[in-house]
Amino acid sequence: MIEVHRGSAFAEPVVQAIHRFSDRIAIVCDGEEITYGEMGRQVSRYVQALKSLNLKKGDAISQLSSNRPEVLLVNIACGILGVRMTQLHPMGSEDDHAFVLHDAEVPMLIIDEKKYVSRGEALSKRVKGLAILSYGQSPFRSLDDIAGHYDPMPLVVEADPDDIVSIGYTGGTTGRPKGVVARSRTRLEQMKISVVHWEWPSEVRMLAVTPVSHAAGATFLPTLIKGGAFYIEDGFDPEGFLAAIERHRITMASLIPTMLYVLLDSPKLKTFDTSSLEVMLYGASPMSPARLREGIEHFGNVFLQYYGQAEVPMVASIMNRSEHDLENPERLGSCGRSTIGTDIKLLNDAGAEVPRGEIGEICIRGPLVSDGYWKRPEETTFLLRHGWLHTGDLARMDRDGFIFIVDRSKDMIISGGFNVYPREVEDVLTQHPAVMSAAVIGVPDPKWGEAVKALVVMRAASSATEEQLIHWVKEKKGPVYAPKSIEIVKSLPMTGLGKPDKKAIRARYWSEVGRQVG
Repeated sequence: MIEVHRGSAFAEPVVQAIHRFSDRIAIVCDGEEITYGEMGRQVSRYVQALKSLNLKKGDAISQLSSNRPEVLLVNIACGILGVRMTQLHPMGSEDDHAFVLHDAEVPMLIIDEKKYVSRGEALSKRVKGLAILSYGQSPFRSLDDIAGHYDPMPLVVEADPDDIVSIGYTGGTTGRPKGVVARSRTRLEQMKISVVHWEWPSEVRMLAVTPVSHAAGATFLPTLIKGGAFYIEDGFDPEGFLAAIERHRITMASLIPTMLYVLLDSPKLKTFDTSSLEVMLYGASPMSPARLREGIEHFGNVFLQYYGQAEVPMVASIMNRSEHDLENPERLGSCGRSTIGTDIKLLNDAGAEVPRGEIGEICIRGPLVSDGYWKRPEETTFLLRHGWLHTGDLARMDRDGFIFIVDRSKDMIISGGFNVYPREVEDVLTQHPAVMSAAVIGVPDPKWGEAVKALVVMRAASSATEEQLIHWVKEKKGPVYAPKSIEIVKSLPMTGLGKPDKKAIRARYWSEVGRQVG
């Protein structure tokens, strides 16, 4: 490519924002306010500290932390240098963390000294040659102490657009996690799409409560480009979330569907002033249309959905606020339409596009698409077959281009020769006034091959029998979709990304059967 057309690394517009908005508040955490200028000076110190540790373009590093500003600033420093980051999920197990560090060939890990010293000690014994640092004081060497020896220098981006800036591991719901390669140009595309499509308030005060090392962190960089303030809370509880909106006059926030369900069921929901909220981003897993309607009725027309996955991060499609139309209730089950520069088609197994209204696999092309999996060429080839990225999500598309996900291809149940899509059963169950959330799987059955089974979490002070819920689904979807059994549970097992862990649920029923769980 001719040099004048090469584009830029994602860190370049971030550095521009640091200079452009130097006196504005960039981050608020635990009562501390950090301006853009202060943030830039600390990023500079981190850049110099990482260099002093002999990290250079193409090298790898990892972080394991609760929500704190350092996670974000170190990530920017790595983006400036072209050092690839692999974030360890704060809810992950020791086995998962050890696997990721080994698989991604990471020689250095930074830990949160407040929570993860023992995990760091355990990983240092399990991963050969792993060097451990911490942000603050701990038994490990402090990155902040190293950075404190340097005076701020001008921020000069050394990374190129094609540098690998992260290897992010999939949630592992269908097997061992795979490392998804993200280049700097891909991260920049994600930022640009977010800036274009997210219907930003005039004053951006973004609230993040999910891990900033993962999905919430993807809202940070676009917030900087908009000159907004990023408010960090370490974890989610419904009253704390609502109180933060009221206290800081939050205008924009992000959550996952299960969090909205908990908010809506909170007895204190109506005691907080959330009138400042203009945009509520949601994604990561499908939202129950019935619960979404409740959310709109309480919070107003603030909901904006994004759809994507690690292989095509976060913003492949968008359903904006005006498209959440209570007069068109069917559309509440959609994940929107493709974003600018992103080409989405629904393909069959032969790679041919299916007619509108028929079910096919969501397949994507465009600059948002990942290069594939880290050192897994066969799986990458399969992922990118027919010249498209195959998401594994089955959907239909209406005549206006709205996409309706019916399920993961591996989650589809074949019962008595009929295809049953668990998402459709879950949506019907959560329309019942007693049901908070549901997960539907297929279980082994000598007559049907697979039988539809539902695990249901009830709302507080509500009840319904198994027979009533089965009849409810039968009336609304027909006998094929009606569960053969329903188990009422206190909670559903969740992945670290906040999705119902179907793999864990299936394992209870398939462990003694000769079929691979997944």
